[in-house]
Amino acid sequence: MNTSSCPKILVVDDEAHLRELLEITLIKMGLDVDSAENLSVARSYLQKNTYSLVLTDMRLPDGSGMELVEELSASDKNTPIAVITAFGSADNAVIALKAGAFDYVSKPVALDHLRKLVRSALEMHEVAAAPVSPDPDASLRAPSFLIGSSAGMQMVRSQIERLARSMAPVIITGESGSGKELAAREIHKTSARAAQAFVAVNCGAIPENLMEAEFFGYRKGAFTGAVDDRDGFFQAANGGTLMLDEVADLPLAMQVKLLRAIQERRIRKIGATTEESVDVRIISATHQNLARCVEEGRFRQDLYYRLNVIELHLPPLRQRLEDIPELAQGMLTKLAQTPVSLAPAALQALLQYDFPGNVRELENILERALAFANDGCIEPGDLMLRGTRSDTHGLPAAASASAASAVAADHGAAPAAIAEGALELTLPSLPCSLPDFLEQVEREMIRRALQQTYQNRTQAAELLGVSFRQLRYQIQKLKIQ
Repeated sequence: MNTSSCPKILVVDDEAHLRELLEITLIKMGLDVDSAENLSVARSYLQKNTYSLVLTDMRLPDGSGMELVEELSASDKNTPIAVITAFGSADNAVIALKAGAFDYVSKPVALDHLRKLVRSALEMHEVAAAPVSPDPDASLRAPSFLIGSSAGMQMVRSQIERLARSMAPVIITGESGSGKELAAREIHKTSARAAQAFVAVNCGAIPENLMEAEFFGYRKGAFTGAVDDRDGFFQAANGGTLMLDEVADLPLAMQVKLLRAIQERRIRKIGATTEESVDVRIISATHQNLARCVEEGRFRQDLYYRLNVIELHLPPLRQRLEDIPELAQGMLTKLAQTPVSLAPAALQALLQYDFPGNVRELENILERALAFANDGCIEPGDLMLRGTRSDTHGLPAAASASAASAVAADHGAAPAAIAEGALELTLPSLPCSLPDFLEQVEREMIRRALQQTYQNRTQAAELLGVSFRQLRYQIQKLKIQ
């Protein structure tokens, strides 16, 4: 076989039988393999050859595989390096990933996982090694999910480019509505896993008694109602990326099971007698301070350590107001069926607003403004920004407060919560009859509560001061989608 055109892999391990197993596996994949029993031999190979992947054990006779990780990460070769860790040495894997390792595999080496790791590394190396040339079809490629030319967003995109070259777990932090899921999708789209599935899970929206079944799946007959075999989120994302949104909301019992699945890369369906391997990259997100959650005993320290390998922080919209014109134009293009523009005064009003709800709030404001805009132009009054005269759309403030209090009292909600701004509310125009008006106000209150709790009806009911059953009834009665 002519190996001159084959990707070259360097295997570094002092155990002769493991080196032989890895060599045979890689050669069967059509790869050219060099093997070294220690750091000294590995370095001599690296000086003479260029490799598409280096696979090294952590413990070597003359040093540590971490030395190779650090040396290759500091070089300009863009060579992916993966480490082999002893069973139960998850801490070593995390340290290696933080230092720049592409990925890791645990002993005893699972060959199916090894093959997936190698394929991902080769795809990444091929992209990194491709010469940069003018792309005549650049305008046809999918645009970035993250809009904005501010210094903050340029830094975020630069970090994402580096994150895409690794399989290390990433935690995305930032205020609610700042675009954490969009950033996760951007990481996935620019990684070697782009052709595989991206699965986003809102951890705060799953009932605790269903979490294990939702994450790991179940076998037919495992419990009442399990009429068929079903895959969970891990199987759905196999080969791709699993995003755990609002990961701080996971109950402690589920955190233990999730930690094991991430460390061992194996899961067991409810009702199954055997485990199955899964290959997913974990990206988590939260608007809470996870370190504080650990201190308060609400989040496991070992899971925090596993998830917080690399942090990506998204700036709030108020810190990148110069992005608003570009963001607004992109949103209006997506939302409007016909061309719509922002009047200069409306744009100025947006630039002077602090956006506590960030990018999500901007989109909600523009979507609402489209309903009131005339002649394809949004004016300041159409925006109904909180804290301005337009926020009640022409209704006197006293009438707004009275109407909100009336609806709250009628359905058990606490008026104090509304007065303190716990639930931001924009009231509709006064219709022909008071019942219609109150119905519109109630519909708006429920929608706002659902938006603020990411469609979590239990939390929305608590915010409104009603029972879950009352909220569900009102949602059905008012036909809220």
